[in-house]
Amino acid sequence: MISNLLPLVLFGFVTAFTPGPNNISAAYSGFNFGFKKTIPLMLGVIFGWTSLLLMMELGLVLIFQKINYLQSVIKILGSIFLVYLAYKISFSSTNLENKIKNPITFLEMYLFQFINPKSVVVAMTAVSIFVDTSNNYIRDVIIVTFIYFLMAVFSISSWCLMGKYVRKFATSDRFIKNFNYIMSFLLIVCVILFYV
Repeated sequence: MISNLLPLVLFGFVTAFTPGPNNISAAYSGFNFGFKKTIPLMLGVIFGWTSLLLMMELGLVLIFQKINYLQSVIKILGSIFLVYLAYKISFSSTNLENKIKNPITFLEMYLFQFINPKSVVVAMTAVSIFVDTSNNYIRDVIIVTFIYFLMAVFSISSWCLMGKYVRKFATSDRFIKNFNYIMSFLLIVCVILFYV
């Protein structure tokens, strides 16, 4: 594992920080509700992702490798959730009353990790490449989980802070609506990319 540490960190960085449903949702929430009110969403992503990764490391990856249609089912369920989320974001109100509550909850984001095609594919790939089941299995599981946990914390926080920073330039309701439309559009792009 020591020789694979740099590739693991690089793979983790690229997969965690690139745009995807989790990061786009965090940017949207940071923009509209601020960092503090986005904490439940971020915790949902962090702990949902870590739970998914642990389940893959404990053997779920073997089930996915043997039952090919499960990946298609996850793609469809994840796509439905993302279209629903894009709809919620597009038609969310920009008035002050809307700032009271974030429409994306901890539980939604936690459960979404298990049907998020990007999360499932990344978890399967990380486990397949970086966890040696025949030699130092426990050590590999601990290292991979720890590194990916840190990546999840830093990436989701960074995207939320980016959304919050962009909010400083929001001088009108039109700007806010346009930002929300862009975030919705990016979620739909994610759905399209799942099938390309």
